[in-house]
Amino acid sequence: MNTPISPADAAAFNDPHVPETAFGKWFLRTPTWTVHVLERAFKDLERLIPDRKPSYGVVADVGCGYGRSLAKLHERFAPKRLIGMDIDPEMIEAAGREVAAAGVDAEFVRCSSSRILLPDDSVDVLFCHQTFHHLIDQDAAIREFFRVLKPGGMLLFAESTKRYIHSWMIRLLFRHPMEVQKTAEEYLAMVRQAGFDVPDERVSYPFLWWSREDLGILERVFRIQPPARREETLINLVAIKPTA
Repeated sequence: MNTPISPADAAAFNDPHVPETAFGKWFLRTPTWTVHVLERAFKDLERLIPDRKPSYGVVADVGCGYGRSLAKLHERFAPKRLIGMDIDPEMIEAAGREVAAAGVDAEFVRCSSSRILLPDDSVDVLFCHQTFHHLIDQDAAIREFFRVLKPGGMLLFAESTKRYIHSWMIRLLFRHPMEVQKTAEEYLAMVRQAGFDVPDERVSYPFLWWSREDLGILERVFRIQPPARREETLINLVAIKPTA
């Protein structure tokens, strides 16, 4: 017998978002994505984590895509429970195969980032990497992040900014809700306004070759250094949900 789906659950499956292009889905499976985008984000975020613990209870990846992050979360945070979340059933299925091949025990929840199907105060570490710029209702999503994290829980947030998403190269290859994109300063303000504690020392603005409109050619080939004052293309931060 089929279990009826509640209206809230149905909404979580159908929340407005902009799906990835065919090129984007291909790119998420490339070594370039894994090594130069995902791994670089992990290394940058790790150095920002305060009072690092050897193990965390519940670790969740919101917008897990094809699951490349899940084995990395398992290795770095030794969770007792590892959860991957995504709205795309194709990606959920592929992520399941990814963790099975890696010998990692994980569970999956199909839902939108702005309607997370997890209880209040249930997650110790929430990882959100290059997901937010796909979301239409970003304010609802950041409220959901705050809701599901335990007091003292940690949000690892890594995101491309408006400057990058609006560049000609990204417009050509990918598809995003352009009207909701934010600058680095606006993303930081949004996370803080949601109630998170984010001191300046837990914020990073990496300027990586792939996040530049010229793919870093001016610096790598012609040795022309990027300007010291610029509109940032990436923001990485570690935010903590206050305990009181």
